[in-house]
Amino acid sequence: MISLSVTLHSRGQAQTRQISIDRLVIAGWTGRDTRAVHEHIEELARLGVPRPVRTPMFYEIAAARLTTGADLQVVGQSSTGEVECVYVQLEDGLWIGVGSDHTDRKLETVGVALSKQVCGKPVGAQFWRFEDIRDQLDDLLLRSWATIDGRRQLYQEGAVATMRRPEELIGIWSEGRGLTPGTAMFGGTLAVRREIAFATRFEMELYDASRQLKIAHEYQVTALAVAG
Repeated sequence: MISLSVTLHSRGQAQTRQISIDRLVIAGWTGRDTRAVHEHIEELARLGVPRPVRTPMFYEIAAARLTTGADLQVVGQSSTGEVECVYVQLEDGLWIGVGSDHTDRKLETVGVALSKQVCGKPVGAQFWRFEDIRDQLDDLLLRSWATIDGRRQLYQEGAVATMRRPEELIGIWSEGRGLTPGTAMFGGTLAVRREIAFATRFEMELYDASRQLKIAHEYQVTALAVAG
């Protein structure tokens, strides 16, 4: 279990609370467009990542990997960030935020679940009540920027509508039972605009154009030396 200090926004009101997360699920291959899903599978396959046996896939990892911090330490330069919607089930309902499924790509060629387990999962400390934006969810945008070789570039950009809705993902994973309070689920990512690459800084946002509001987070990546 991990405790996070977050700010929950609902209908113009904001409340800072300490929340406890004891279960973390990473949903993968969640695109509604089968062609887009295939594109992401193929870009990872070029790195040697095994193709999934089914879609979507779900990987349960340690909740302690979640962090709202601005610094992330990784081993070597084989890991990359991925912007995603993050759905958190609390006692008072479902909340939506933004996070990065930071993953070790080299280790991913050995085992996807293991590659996700070894990296921290940065999340923004701001969340919207899901019920407030349920009808506008498909209009929201996800974006990320990566600083690669000292140059900041747009890394990912696309509509949340390109991915399966959380109600569907939650239903598939839980076999219709729903998420228990204290569960966080990453909802899947977008294909990158260029090539998957290590970045020393990763910025991400979930943007609501209709309300001119966004949830954003960024973190610095420090590559630790690989001994041996």
